[in-house]
Amino acid sequence: GAMSVDSITDLSDNSSKLLEALQLSHPHELDPGRSLGKKKMLSLNPITWQVPRIVDRCCKHIETYGLQTVGIFRVGSSKKRVQQLREEFDHGLDVFLDQHQSVHDVAALLKEFLRDMPDSLIPRELYAAFLSTASMEGPAQLAVLQLLLFLLPPCHSDTLHRLLQFLSTVARHASSSWGPDGQEVPGNKMTVSNLATIFGPNILQKENPGEKDSAAMNFEDSTAIILVVQRLIEHYQTLFMVSPEMQHDILRRLFQTDPDVIDYLLRRK
Repeated sequence: GAMSVDSITDLSDNSSKLLEALQLSHPHELDPGRSLGKKKMLSLNPITWQVPRIVDRCCKHIETYGLQTVGIFRVGSSKKRVQQLREEFDHGLDVFLDQHQSVHDVAALLKEFLRDMPDSLIPRELYAAFLSTASMEGPAQLAVLQLLLFLLPPCHSDTLHRLLQFLSTVARHASSSWGPDGQEVPGNKMTVSNLATIFGPNILQKENPGEKDSAAMNFEDSTAIILVVQRLIEHYQTLFMVSPEMQHDILRRLFQTDPDVIDYLLRRK
């Protein structure tokens, strides 16, 4: 992403890494209904919103054209069309997804991108830590998940937040409803559990792409992955908020140890 003129590179290396680790935000910045002019979404990353174009455009396409598509992510797609879209994105073309693209092709493209990332969306070194939360319950589980999310690199954090926001929207349209004219609006049948089953192995990976033995993942790991991703989808809004108390504590500590970081944040505000 582009840097501002008030660049983070003006800071020392230590301060730069510290800023990336903090990923400070205010809870109201994550309200999707808040109007921010050109910046419609602010991330936990204090530098810029870092979501790959392919992820954001696939999510927007399905949110626009596919929320009532039954079995989205389960129905087969055209391998030829998906490969063509993939090549266009790979070559840096400004790919415009509209109603002429099949929702199933776009859904398959999104899954492929997440599956084939060189480092999975949730980095492999955190795989065991995330899976360990499956045995926890209630507030304790969410507290640990939140701390683990704070460890993600900014691009991973922003992209995961966008994906979970999208999956939550898809899940809200799982059941059929009634339109204002009294006609039934079909649901897509993709519950949170179904979505976690499909996306879990794509974002929580133990092995590198191509190295994975399809029989290698044991049943316990598979069950844990689904449960953890289900919790992430259900509670993403809470999990991605930094409480005012935590921000205050961090800023107070930084004032003593890294005043340059405090100055940088205040100037950005």
